[in-house]
Amino acid sequence: MRAIPVSDAMDVSVRLLRKEDLPEADHIVRVAFGTFVGAPDPARFGEGMDHVRGRWLADPNAAFGAEVDGKLVGSCFATKWGSFGFFGPLTVHPDFWDRGIASKLLEPTMRLLNEWRVHHAALFTFAHSPKHLGLYQKFGFWPRFLTLITSKPVQAGKDSGEWTRFSDIPDQEKVHYLTMCRDFTNSVYGGLDLEREIMAVRNQKLGDTVLLWDGQTLIGLAVCHCGVGTEAGSDQCYIKFGAASSGSRSVEAFDRLLSACDELASAEGMKCVVGGVNTACQDACRRMMARGFRLDFQGVLMLKPSEPAFDRPDRYVICDLR
Repeated sequence: MRAIPVSDAMDVSVRLLRKEDLPEADHIVRVAFGTFVGAPDPARFGEGMDHVRGRWLADPNAAFGAEVDGKLVGSCFATKWGSFGFFGPLTVHPDFWDRGIASKLLEPTMRLLNEWRVHHAALFTFAHSPKHLGLYQKFGFWPRFLTLITSKPVQAGKDSGEWTRFSDIPDQEKVHYLTMCRDFTNSVYGGLDLEREIMAVRNQKLGDTVLLWDGQTLIGLAVCHCGVGTEAGSDQCYIKFGAASSGSRSVEAFDRLLSACDELASAEGMKCVVGGVNTACQDACRRMMARGFRLDFQGVLMLKPSEPAFDRPDRYVICDLR
């Protein structure tokens, strides 16, 4: 994208993203993040990963674009997981930073989150950036615990016990299994529903969802992206959301879930498993580190209202909201 001259009287408008916007929106996401972190070639930042097309396909009515004089200069994506909502990535082309465009994008995003009547609204952002923290605080979000983005080499072999792929479930039974998933995630956080992510992964062929069993009881699930063209990237299995049941056997269930994700990654030919974990989930952090996950970078979870959601010491959750 060539630099566009800017002025103090820009004609900024925000609208829903259209399919034809996706290549330019993808470019802006890469160059914005790449510039911020000082990548040598910002336009190639996150090469092999997709943060735009999959989100737009999952819900085109929750993807917003900002234009200046008819040129796309930024975008923002919102996501509803039942009673829990979040947004991101929110990006603006570096030529238009510090012009109030991010705030313009947040206005319809916040209206949508309010319409969804979520119990919590959330985001993940750079913990070290006063500019980012200050922007989101203006909209009522508050920084809470750090979220660690971790990874480990695939090492299948540890006993995960019984688990199934959601993609292997017959079509006529999928509604029943989605209800089981909803009942399970509701036990993690009231009203939490991952159907959107589970079905996006299935319909777009982004990876698979691990369903972990104790007999006939669902005790864990993990929605995983695998490989190029997904949120994972080349040779990686990215756990977008994972959770194990709470209670006396939660540690065992969480360890088995991590093993199942390793097995899925190995079966898909991936070399690395990636997962984010909030430091409020203290034992989950410790269990992941003990299994060989190592810190790649960290950000901060911001919530509205500022009170625990599933970022709690008694929760075994893998989630980073990038």
